[in-house]
Amino acid sequence: MSKDKPALIIHGHFYQPPRENPWTGAVDPEPSAHPFPNWNERIFQECYRPNAFAEILDEKGKVLKAVNNYSGVSFNIGPTLFSWLEKFHPDTYQRILKADQESIRRRGGHGNAIAQAYVHAILPLCNDRDRRTLVRWGMAEFQHRFGRSPESLWLPETACNEETLGVLIDEGLKFVILSPSQAERVRADKQKDWLDVSKGTIDTGRPYRFLHRDGSDRSIVVFFYNDAVAKAIAFEGVLISSRALVDRFEKHLEASSSLVSAAVDGESCGHHFRYGERCLAYALEEEAPKRGFRITNYGEFLEHNPPKVELELKKSPDGKGTAWSCPHGLGRWYTDCGCQVGGQEGWNQAWRGPLREALDLLRDKSAHFFQEAELFIDPWKARDRYVEVLLNPKTPQNFLEKHLKKNSGERERAKALSHLELQKDTLLMYSSCGWFFADISGLESVLVMKFAGRVLDYFDELGLKSPRKDFLEILSRAQSNLPKTGNGADVFRRLVEPLSKKK
Repeated sequence: MSKDKPALIIHGHFYQPPRENPWTGAVDPEPSAHPFPNWNERIFQECYRPNAFAEILDEKGKVLKAVNNYSGVSFNIGPTLFSWLEKFHPDTYQRILKADQESIRRRGGHGNAIAQAYVHAILPLCNDRDRRTLVRWGMAEFQHRFGRSPESLWLPETACNEETLGVLIDEGLKFVILSPSQAERVRADKQKDWLDVSKGTIDTGRPYRFLHRDGSDRSIVVFFYNDAVAKAIAFEGVLISSRALVDRFEKHLEASSSLVSAAVDGESCGHHFRYGERCLAYALEEEAPKRGFRITNYGEFLEHNPPKVELELKKSPDGKGTAWSCPHGLGRWYTDCGCQVGGQEGWNQAWRGPLREALDLLRDKSAHFFQEAELFIDPWKARDRYVEVLLNPKTPQNFLEKHLKKNSGERERAKALSHLELQKDTLLMYSSCGWFFADISGLESVLVMKFAGRVLDYFDELGLKSPRKDFLEILSRAQSNLPKTGNGADVFRRLVEPLSKKK
């Protein structure tokens, strides 16, 4: 990698929540995605496929060539989206895998793809056991698809705290990508004086070292994307012009740095901004190299630029952690912090707390019964390894042979699989978009409640004492902003319970 040219990295975070009906495995119709049957299909046609076959045109509109943008950008594909792509659009799925292989050859053995937590959950709000499972499942899913161990794992919403980075260090990951607003202070190694960067003033053109809090001197590298460039891509319309896009990178390349990078929702390129994939393709193939940039990824850059500065994370106002899309810490996913999308004047999001509390009740009850079932040699190790069955459903019997206690019969095997599926659905309940928008009656909140409904059905199927009454009582405190809608319990009864009866 040439060091005489500044490095440019664009990271695209591609994700959709699990839209499948948990009783049927099929994606139900989503009328708001018209003219497409659901949002997965709509965004596929507008973004995921166009970026795999991005067209570069001449001045007369003639297609000169098709570019695989995934070969040029750092990226992560959420596991719930990737499994859908593999099933319904294998050509694009294979194109993405091929892009990673090409980048490995071009970037000194460092692929463009990084992993993601298996469910797009806010990891700092998870308990320690769930947080570790989601990281381990995400890493296993990545290994299964890309045939290599991940160097990094995308934290959903870049939601982070010290405990979360500690898990990534424990699992052997090399680096992570965060927002500059999440840094508190830095210092050069072996020096005592700290520099306050809590106002977003951290130099984003270099990597930093975060030390594990157990005193072991183990660490992970943290990259901070350039917030100004990321916001220009996401909100300021620079994807209308490749020249304008590269202008922003040039403008924010700091004189003391050799790197400028941006991390954005991948859906910006084609879904949020029509033909954004064409802008990106020309910028990566023509405009940026012409301006003297070298296109790379974080793994390759890190190999040649090890960190020389130590980092401490910001302590959020709520003490729970920080994220790229909530200035109030992590309030967007559990309280009425003021952040929302699609709300009207006078609306509130006080429903977020009861929704999370209701799901936590199901999670804790499920964990108790899973532990007490006494089916597994080590129940939590079995859960961590259950991703093997999710990725290869033909092998449950081999899996059970390894993890069930001796002399388990068919009844115990069936019960064990139901318990594991119950655990899977408790994790899927926590997809972050369930709290992101304006009202509990919205599509995304109903999606997470569907998995809660399936969890309740598993209680009945396993003959366990159901917490349904307490669950609905808590949900009844989640008041919708739409008077005719009622509360969360009303939404659940109207939109979720009928699905269970149709199974």
